[in-house]
Amino acid sequence: MTNTEEIGWSRDEMARRLAVDIPDGSYVNLGIGIPELVARFVPEGRTLIYHTENGLLGMGPSPEKGAGDPELINAGKRQVTALAGAAYFHHADSFAMIRGGHIDLCVLGAMQVACNGDLANWSTGEPDAIPAVGGAMDLVAGVKSVYVITQHCTKTGEPKLVERCTYPLTGRGVINRVYTELAVIDVTPAGFEVVELCPGVEFEYVRERTGAPLRRR
Repeated sequence: MTNTEEIGWSRDEMARRLAVDIPDGSYVNLGIGIPELVARFVPEGRTLIYHTENGLLGMGPSPEKGAGDPELINAGKRQVTALAGAAYFHHADSFAMIRGGHIDLCVLGAMQVACNGDLANWSTGEPDAIPAVGGAMDLVAGVKSVYVITQHCTKTGEPKLVERCTYPLTGRGVINRVYTELAVIDVTPAGFEVVELCPGVEFEYVRERTGAPLRRR
């Protein structure tokens, strides 16, 4: 395993594993944080068009340190690259693409995902919490499929995959699949279902760290 803090996939390996599941020719919005890493990976033989909501279609990965353009950034203010044929447009046009159903898939981070597909990823609801609404609410309402990529548990060991979200919701019943360092997990009408375990990770280990019933495919 390459992750020294916890068994399982590293963040890059999580992002690479997710990219494998993106259909050829998809238009894909990437959220802030771990989702940004997905831009590094395009499986051989496929064309994936990455979108950032601040106005770029055809986004490439972050440049090497010192090699980027400070004016070419994604929605998280991280420097990115633009692939050949990339297009720039107004922020409002970007959201028209999202709200109009023209983005095939988005990849978001999460604070909590419930077994019915509810997502909480913008605030803990605490009085001193700094909310970060961003475009997530538009994305989960307007994009055809929504994947989450996140660590399986918080830094204090609390499950992020739960029976019911206790944080303010971003959207109800919107998540299709979750990628963590331990497993790939579908959200089904019957709840969480393991699609694939990280090599070397046992099902029981994942089940013990999941705050809702978990079953095998």
